[in-house]
Amino acid sequence: MKKIKDIRKEIGKIKKEGKIIGFVPTMGYLHKGHISLIRKAKKQSDYVVVSIFVNPTQFGPEEDFERYPRDIKRDIEILKNEKVDLLFNPEVDEMYKEDFKTWVYVDEFSEIFEGKFRPGHFKGVCTVVLKLFNIIQPDKAYFGWKDAQQLIIIKKMVNDLNIPVKIIPCPTIREEDGLASSSRNVYLDERERSKALCLYRALKRIEQLVKKEKIYNREILLKEGRTIIEKEENVELQYLEMVKINDLKKVEKVEKGTIILGAIKIGKIRLIDNLLIKKF
Repeated sequence: MKKIKDIRKEIGKIKKEGKIIGFVPTMGYLHKGHISLIRKAKKQSDYVVVSIFVNPTQFGPEEDFERYPRDIKRDIEILKNEKVDLLFNPEVDEMYKEDFKTWVYVDEFSEIFEGKFRPGHFKGVCTVVLKLFNIIQPDKAYFGWKDAQQLIIIKKMVNDLNIPVKIIPCPTIREEDGLASSSRNVYLDERERSKALCLYRALKRIEQLVKKEKIYNREILLKEGRTIIEKEENVELQYLEMVKINDLKKVEKVEKGTIILGAIKIGKIRLIDNLLIKKF
C-alpha cells in the first residue's frame, strides 16, 4: 500500500480484531538484518507491518539519497517469503506535503557521533519514525543494534513523548566475515570490503582486552582499537568512543551498560559498527 488513508483503514480493521501489531521500519534493499527483525516481529506479534521508505530528510546534501540502493521487486519477494502481512511503501510526497514544517528533534543525543558527521540526520530520522508510528499505530517496533545511536535516540523520543509503542532492540546481524549487515555494503568492492573489516577487528580486540585481560580503562582500550584501524591504508577513522548505553555520555572505564561506537570512511563510503559489552 502507498497511501496513508488506505493503511489507516486496514490498520483500523486489525485493531478492532484485538491483534498485536509488530512494525519493522526500513529503507528497503532488504538484507539479513532486516529479515531477523521481521522474524522476531512474527514471533511476538499477530500482524506484522513493514515499511519501505527511503527518507530524504535524513540525508545531507552531499550524501547518497539518489544512489541509495533500491530494488522494490526484490524486496516484495522477500516479504512474501517471510509472510509479512502488510507493506507500506509511500512516495515522498505522501509523507511530506509541499508545506511540511514540523520536525522532531532529540536534544544533545542527536548532536554527537553520527549527528556530528551528518548534521540534521537524526531530525529526519525522528520525524519520519514518529510519522510512521502515527500512521501504523503499532504495539511493538523492531530496531537493530547495528544502528545503536539511532536506537537509543528513538527509545528516548518514545519515552519523552509518551508514545504508546514498545521498542524492541534486536542483535546486530553480521556477514560470515564479521561485517555488520547493511544495505550500503553493496557499495564496497572486494578490496574495500577487506579494509572495512578493520573496525570490526578493533571492536573485537577491545572486547578481548575487557573479557580476557580485565582491562577496563577507556584510554588503553580505545588506543588499542584506534591503532588497528589506523594501520589500514586509505581508511579514515571518524570516531571510536566508549559511552553509556542509556545517555551516550563518555565513560572513563568499562561499567555495566557500556557500548563502544565506531565509524570509518573508505573513499565516499561511511560504515558504522558498535560493540555492547555485556559481561566482564
